[in-house]
Amino acid sequence: MATVEYQRIGKSFGAVRIMRDISFKIEDHEFVVLLGPSGCGKTTLLRMTAGLEGISEGDLKIGEKRVNDVHPRDRSIAMVFQNYALYPTMKVYDNIAFSLEVAKVPPAEIRKKVEWAAATLNLTDYLGRYPKELSGGQRQRVAMGRAMVREAHVFLFDEPLSNLDAKLRAHMRTEIRQLHNRLKTTTIYVTHDQIEAMTMADKIVVMRAGKIEQIGSPDDVYDRPASKYVADFIGSSAINFLPGTVVVADGVPAVDTATGRVPIDPATTAKPGQKVIIGLRPTDILVDSAGPLAAKSVLLERLGHDAQLFCDGPDGRFIAVVDKAARFAEGSDVRFAVPTSKVHVFDAGTEVRI
Repeated sequence: MATVEYQRIGKSFGAVRIMRDISFKIEDHEFVVLLGPSGCGKTTLLRMTAGLEGISEGDLKIGEKRVNDVHPRDRSIAMVFQNYALYPTMKVYDNIAFSLEVAKVPPAEIRKKVEWAAATLNLTDYLGRYPKELSGGQRQRVAMGRAMVREAHVFLFDEPLSNLDAKLRAHMRTEIRQLHNRLKTTTIYVTHDQIEAMTMADKIVVMRAGKIEQIGSPDDVYDRPASKYVADFIGSSAINFLPGTVVVADGVPAVDTATGRVPIDPATTAKPGQKVIIGLRPTDILVDSAGPLAAKSVLLERLGHDAQLFCDGPDGRFIAVVDKAARFAEGSDVRFAVPTSKVHVFDAGTEVRI
């Protein structure tokens, strides 16, 4: 297996610089997700790792070896693409075996590796079929099997689940993570889906406009987002943002917003009079008749296990996750509270966490 290290990586297309100063290290056996919206640079970084894109600045090391100028076939990587990239005229067995045949591996060894991969991925009964005879999930497993038999040191996944329906995506998330747990291969996975990142990653690299916004475990980026951008990107129910000003009331720091006065952590470095934005996750907000936040109910959206209450307040739309048995008449006044430890505070100018 291998580590992967990016040392001040940059990328330019002509005079246009799209990425700069990307520096971090992926440890041996880690499952790392590059997360961000379209155009943030995550796929370009993955392609540079694979050798499919040149590196304009900095050094890329795989297993302590600088590989900037090493041919893709000599980097000991295997890549699984979004569109599967299977050969339609080849059966599943031949698709999985193809790279080994090109490398002139003995037929007996090829058969052993293909059968091992097929058994691991529950594809044994499909080795004689063509890709068109498989479901989307089965095709994705064939692509994974083709990567597995190469015994690469690093697996690269480029949004492999984006073409699947929601139920199958959830199933394949589990399969890929279980496969990683068995093989322990260093894995770099690109996605724009924060649920995939949160459920699969050991470490998440949140990217924005060719730069790294935050690196951390799923818990780190959810519980302590480094910026308003990260807080907004992470979380399956959209976080609420309220602009306000820091005050001190009875010795307790708080933020005055149009929706209400919200106490904040006394350990905060925010100064009285400072303009800030507070972030409140819907799952952290409590319905409380004596709470400091006030809004009017608009819609109760039932989700089965709980419900989302949509409200309108002075700062705009406000969402809270409530008990599914709750009842709120449209237009009724609702008050909320939030634990001080769950209030995220960002500087209004830089949007960086305080």
